[in-house]
Amino acid sequence: MQVENIAQYIDHTALTAEKNEQDIIKLCDEALEHQFYSVCINPCHIPLAKQKLQHSNVKICTVIGFPLGANSTAVKAFETQDAIKMGAEEIDMVINVGWIKSGNWQGVKEDIEQVLKACNGVLLKVILETCLLTKAEIIQACEICKALNVGFVKTSTGFNKGGATVEDIALMRNTVGPHIGVKASGGVRDSATAMAMINAGATRIGASAGIAIVHGLQDNSSNY
Repeated sequence: MQVENIAQYIDHTALTAEKNEQDIIKLCDEALEHQFYSVCINPCHIPLAKQKLQHSNVKICTVIGFPLGANSTAVKAFETQDAIKMGAEEIDMVINVGWIKSGNWQGVKEDIEQVLKACNGVLLKVILETCLLTKAEIIQACEICKALNVGFVKTSTGFNKGGATVEDIALMRNTVGPHIGVKASGGVRDSATAMAMINAGATRIGASAGIAIVHGLQDNSSNY
């Protein structure tokens, strides 16, 4: 794949707390100009993004249980329904890492399952926060997601101690197989890194550095 075709892999992202309405408007304008696949924003900004992106092909992606994944399942499910009602077209939920570390895999499965049910057909990506997991935990989380037939597994929130790695992307792809998406997010700030992730099996890139990526530049302004 050529670098110039990478735009449709990118979820153009603005998730830090200080992002204001002008930042979201700028994000949407950039997504329209470069024809990124989506904008990824916090739920409170969905109505504004919907207004800006109407009549375009740019989708609205939002985050659920973000960034810790520690909300109750009922709260995650309600947040999902509310986000979709406002106009979200893709949902990125954070897995319950604490339950993984407790060995509560049934709780992890039910948490994802209830959010998937709340999505009611809207595409769901499950954020694993791979930097906090062992390889065995990544595999088991991916196997649960594969069994539930979620849309994507995703590496990271970009708000923790590490982001996407080529090794983890390859492991996730190998585990979920060819029919579930794999999203690399966290620390993807240039075209070379983005291409390495895609070559390892990523089918989507979450990045605040989308413009730098499509122009072959480097952007170190954010972890996402």
